[in-house]
Amino acid sequence: MNVSTIWLSESDVAALVSLKDAISGLEEGLHALDGGGFNIAKALGSFDPASSMHSLGSALPGSGYCGYKNWINTPQGAKAVYILFDARKGGLLAVMEAGMLGKLRTAAMTGLGTKWLAGPEANDMALIGSGRQALAQVAAVHLVRPLSRLRVWSPTPEKRKEFCRAISAQFDFEVIDSGTLREATSGASLVTIVTRAREPFIEAKDLDPGTHLNAVGAILPSNAELHQDVFGRVDFIAVDDVAATRKASRELMDYFDKGAGAGEWTKVRSLGSLIAGNVRPGAGTDLTLFKSMGMGISDLSVAMLAYRRALAQGRGLPVPPSATASMRVK
Repeated sequence: MNVSTIWLSESDVAALVSLKDAISGLEEGLHALDGGGFNIAKALGSFDPASSMHSLGSALPGSGYCGYKNWINTPQGAKAVYILFDARKGGLLAVMEAGMLGKLRTAAMTGLGTKWLAGPEANDMALIGSGRQALAQVAAVHLVRPLSRLRVWSPTPEKRKEFCRAISAQFDFEVIDSGTLREATSGASLVTIVTRAREPFIEAKDLDPGTHLNAVGAILPSNAELHQDVFGRVDFIAVDDVAATRKASRELMDYFDKGAGAGEWTKVRSLGSLIAGNVRPGAGTDLTLFKSMGMGISDLSVAMLAYRRALAQGRGLPVPPSATASMRVK
């Protein structure tokens, strides 16, 4: 495509990148972090009672790309766009709608964390939460650890039953509607928690030895899903971005800043460093934990993949290049 900039819609991104593709692309992006890539902390502005605007950036100079995701969230609606730049020539490569991109990278990060931290035989999953992100979370785990059984618990029985029907229609593993939290987690080798909980509700007694835990919700300092006693049992912990975790994860800040693990932040490693060093948990761990906060490199990794494929397939709308202009004084 002989244009300098392209526009990619939500349907373009969905057609260009599958969830399986996103997991592979994200793994490459996190590995590249070890070679000079970096994340830029989120900028956040709030207004009115419940509205906010955000910007989150990152760069992989070695790959030649950098970019920002910008979005707004209001009670009346939300919208996200990604702007992809050429990190070498300073050009604008693409502007793309970023709703699907965000769904892909959020689920893919859980899949990647599971791939690197969960035991190779783990195939019995408990899902805590049945909201908008839940189905993609199950799909991502299933891609890296093919499931034999899924048990689902969330506090609203009607929503839980509806979700179980949706999962059963798409996958061939056993799906169980669990009446209690412990019914879901008992015997599970994989537990993914994706809720909007403001107060911790998962206790150490809810998790069997050898469990791998994905903590996907609670990405704001006001929210929490895990009680502090869970961290006392975690033998191996990784996060997507350590700096973001130290700034915004209430659960980990409570434990490693002022709780029983105070001063032990060195135990918290980035998933990218594990991938670069080919490091995995040892045998006999009690609990492994992957905490995902959201970071720019995950958006960039998927955006790069979508852009490259769009060029190869001739997909996307061309954005006419603009010539330089002279400033009007009057």
